[in-house]
Amino acid sequence: MGRSSKNIGICFSRTNNQTCKFDGSSLLIRSYVDSKKAIYVETNINGCGKALEPAWITSRQLEAGRREMSRNVRRGGQIWVRIFPDKPVTVRPTETRMGSGKGSPEYWVAVVKPGKILYEMGGVPENIARKAISIAASKMPIRTQFILSK
Repeated sequence: MGRSSKNIGICFSRTNNQTCKFDGSSLLIRSYVDSKKAIYVETNINGCGKALEPAWITSRQLEAGRREMSRNVRRGGQIWVRIFPDKPVTVRPTETRMGSGKGSPEYWVAVVKPGKILYEMGGVPENIARKAISIAASKMPIRTQFILSK
């Protein structure tokens, strides 16, 4: 039996290992495991928002959440965005014939797994941080949780 990408959820290629670099099919199995990277809170942080579901978060959604947080705290304190949209999503034009290559990059997304910290705040009281992060969470397509540093 040869290697099957449908059984184990990882894309294999015998000729080129970079063929499926941005393929989303490998997320089907691994996305529900708690993310080990970026789940630890810094010591000087008052509060942060933690993802509870897997999703793709676009750069526009991230920026909208960051703007609302900074408006809510009236430019006080510090805000850290812990994720970065580094995955391009390509879209083909409508009514395009088959062939003619891959579409152009339309927007950028950050792949978020459960347990990943999205935003962190410092230098503000807990009630202001809780309110600002809840407003930023309303801009996200996933459920989030507010956590405090110890």
